[in-house]
Amino acid sequence: MLKASDIAPAPGIQTVGVESVAALADITADAFRDDPFNRWLFGGFDPMHRTFANLARHIYATNGFCQILREDGEGRAATMWLMPGDKPDGSPLAMLQTYWGLLASGGFGALARGKAAGDAMANHHPKAPHAYLFTVGVASAGRGRGLGRRLIQPVLDACDNTNTMAYLENSNPANQRFYHSLGFERVELFHATPESPPLEAMQRQAR
Repeated sequence: MLKASDIAPAPGIQTVGVESVAALADITADAFRDDPFNRWLFGGFDPMHRTFANLARHIYATNGFCQILREDGEGRAATMWLMPGDKPDGSPLAMLQTYWGLLASGGFGALARGKAAGDAMANHHPKAPHAYLFTVGVASAGRGRGLGRRLIQPVLDACDNTNTMAYLENSNPANQRFYHSLGFERVELFHATPESPPLEAMQRQAR
């Protein structure tokens, strides 16, 4: 089964923890600023940024595997993963802080949409062990140069070496071709609520 230690180091890519929550949130929120599903969910940039920071702090940088790709010392792309067996949520207090942050910055509408999205995503996760790509984001200053692929590929190589399936939810139809090129295939489309933009559940079998 895939472990973080199976992922080979790559030039310019740093594995990070809670010390880099701010950088993870800055890159990810910038990357998802115009994403249709996240625009619907959060309703604005501030609740999006604040929630990504809280999720990084309480779940992905604490329980999972996060990386940042840097150029000239500047973070240009970031990923947040959970490896097989990683805990998919934080403590009750941490999750209360996350939901309170969403309420304070986005209001009751954003809180309700966030709860619905979280429940729908959890309901569609595969039961089999898998590496879960929660986010891959390239900041506006780094787009169009293959940085997302550079960041993801070492993890997918490790998935192949350990016979581990990878899974993600694609929130932007414009990214479908990119994920297909990495070996991900659609499992299904689903909606958090009847009026939400769709999420595309995608799996990649080990090669």
